[in-house]
Amino acid sequence: MLDAALRLIVERGYEATSMGAIAEASGVTKPVVYECFASKNELFSTLLEREERRIVTAVSEAMPRIDPATGDIEDVLRRGFTALLSGAREAPDSWRIVFDPKGGSDPLVEGRRRAVRAAATERLELEIRAVVDARNETSHPERLAAVLAEALISIAESGVRTLLASDGDWTPEELARLLARVSARGVESL
Repeated sequence: MLDAALRLIVERGYEATSMGAIAEASGVTKPVVYECFASKNELFSTLLEREERRIVTAVSEAMPRIDPATGDIEDVLRRGFTALLSGAREAPDSWRIVFDPKGGSDPLVEGRRRAVRAAATERLELEIRAVVDARNETSHPERLAAVLAEALISIAESGVRTLLASDGDWTPEELARLLARVSARGVESL
């Protein structure tokens, strides 16, 4: 039922997807849907929780681990972007519901997206801070780490959107190499 709801919401948007349409796409009757979920909002919340777990897992697996003293930044970024983009390729509708909502972003989706993004940015900021501290490259490592983390997260989000919109024009590996090369050159120029 959740899989059917996900497909419909991605195709039509939340507002345009009815419980009747979800029932039909699931091969059950509308009362069966209401036995499982008291409302469309409850079904949507359950769906978002499931898809959020998928995205969080992909983001966690993609998060770079950098050796502060000797890490090859481009290689670390390439591996991280590849893992993230591979996760988006494997479950595109999970990512589309967040990054490409039909009919505009639902406030519930937007709130969850912001929370996941903030957690990922904070974790990345800690990794970058360790590198900046180890290299003694600035008198304000916290400021530099915050800006770089935000920039890399934004690049990753753009990569996901590009991959989802590309209809196979990009593989996760190809796009990850490009994003890593551009990102690493920017980071290394500091």
